[in-house]
Amino acid sequence: MTNARDALLTDLNVPAPQLELGDDDTQTLLDLARIAAHESGERTNAPLLCYLVGRAQGDRGLDDVADAVRRSRS
Repeated sequence: MTNARDALLTDLNVPAPQLELGDDDTQTLLDLARIAAHESGERTNAPLLCYLVGRAQGDRGLDDVADAVRRSRS
C-alpha cells in the first residue's frame, strides 16, 4: 500500500495529509469492506463500497460516512 500511496503523492500531486490512514480509519474501512462482502455475498463489493465512501466523504469525518452505511443495513 505504501507504493501506491507514494505514486499518488508523486504522480498526481495529492497532498500527503489526504492520504494518511491511521489505525482507526483502517479498522473502519476494513469493517465496511466486511459488511459489503458478507451481506452481498460478493467480495468484489468490498473495494467498491470503500471507493464510494471515499468519494462521499468530502469534509465529513470517516465515522460519519461509515455510520450512514451501517444505518442503511437496517
